Amino acid sequence: MKFRTKPVVKEAIQWTGNNLDELRAFVPEQFRHNKIHQPMGIITMEGVMTVSEGDWIIKGLKGEFYPCKPDIFEATYEAVE
Repeated sequence: MKFRTKPVVKEAIQWTGNNLDELRAFVPEQFRHNKIHQPMGIITMEGVMTVSEGDWIIKGLKGEFYPCKPDIFEATYEAVE
């Protein structure tokens, strides 16, 4: 059998390396993994995942957060009004 993904609108923010305040406002503290001299991390259901500059952080259907590489994000998502 073949299946198609149901259309779902998700919230996301791109980590630019210069928008930490915006990222902190989007991702609640319990989902952030910030240590001095460590890369940005997001606490996901699979554990801590590193977020690189340019990655998108997506809020999932159940309120979970996870990073997504820019090329995958672009191939998977399109902006909505």
